Amino acid sequence: MGSVNLAGPADAGDTAPIDLVAQLGSEVAGTLSAALERVNALATTGRIDGLSLRALRDEIELARRIGIMGQQVSRYASGRVRISSETLDIGALLEETLHQRGPEIEARGLEVRRQVQPAEVLADAALCVSLLQALLDWAFEHARSPIELTIDPPVGQNHARPVSARVGCSFAHTAGGDTLAIVPTAPPRLDTMAWRLLAQTAATLGLLLTRSERAGRTTAMIEFPRSAGQPMEGVSAIELDGLGESAEHQRSLVGNQVLVVAARREVRHLVRDALHATGMLVDFVTSVDEAREFCRGGLPHAVVHEAVLGGRPFEHLRTELLRAAPALAFVQISEENHAFEVHRAAGREHVSVGRAFIAESLPAALVYELARGG
Repeated sequence: MGSVNLAGPADAGDTAPIDLVAQLGSEVAGTLSAALERVNALATTGRIDGLSLRALRDEIELARRIGIMGQQVSRYASGRVRISSETLDIGALLEETLHQRGPEIEARGLEVRRQVQPAEVLADAALCVSLLQALLDWAFEHARSPIELTIDPPVGQNHARPVSARVGCSFAHTAGGDTLAIVPTAPPRLDTMAWRLLAQTAATLGLLLTRSERAGRTTAMIEFPRSAGQPMEGVSAIELDGLGESAEHQRSLVGNQVLVVAARREVRHLVRDALHATGMLVDFVTSVDEAREFCRGGLPHAVVHEAVLGGRPFEHLRTELLRAAPALAFVQISEENHAFEVHRAAGREHVSVGRAFIAESLPAALVYELARGG
């Protein structure tokens, strides 16, 4: 039996940066080594079956996600995040996050059980979304049993500080972890980059994160103090990259995932540069068919698409995605000479940004769309 307790920014920063860099390199290299073996097999035989192709894609995607997690850990640890406070229904936020990850849960063959009681917290909305996403990433990575998620008010008074809500996550991380007597094996490595990101996000929010292991099961608990979201000692609240007033808007993009559907390389480069400093997770595809395939593995929070890829196929895709996620945001990149325009068609508002104004206007357009959808 062992436990890990992280009680704020100082504890989350106990791991030296050089150790985090080493861990990041090790995890990426390990994942890409498996992918390289499949590529070598393909080069030798000239053939690859559907399962191996899917595994290759998953391994490359995992390596990419690990790299992004490392970037987020660094960003949050730097203190260059402006934290705001608002009243949030953490249960509703968890349900929305699970709905957004629904296709991925199904594709992985995972089972998620939840017991959620009404619980309001005072915290930063965008960082809370990032927190829940990191919790799910970590659980999905290690679970060998149904994942148990709970949200409830605190029980009893044995807390060092007043608590408004607790989020729990429990699962077996070894085969046979649901039993008290299991065959002794080497303990799995639970302190992956997904856990590092979860710990750093909790620390940035000023939350108490604890983890315990017993008989092949692990349980993580996140406690929201009544002052959650208020700046704490060791947590900076300074503006992002000197962006001035726009930092408050760009803060709301942190942790959101956007899918960019663009056939032209130059448009993809412009979008990548425009979103580089926002903290968003950005994926690129070049066609409507690729976008549909991507979304089968999990829905993004927003879709940015070239107008030239519009038409009936794209509208069919938009309808499908909105049916699954009504709050999904869409921003169109047009060839027209305007910065940020909202127009109405087919009973729905559409947001578009002129190609020449992507750098100046795309982040603001995404803020507008995400806020409207939420």
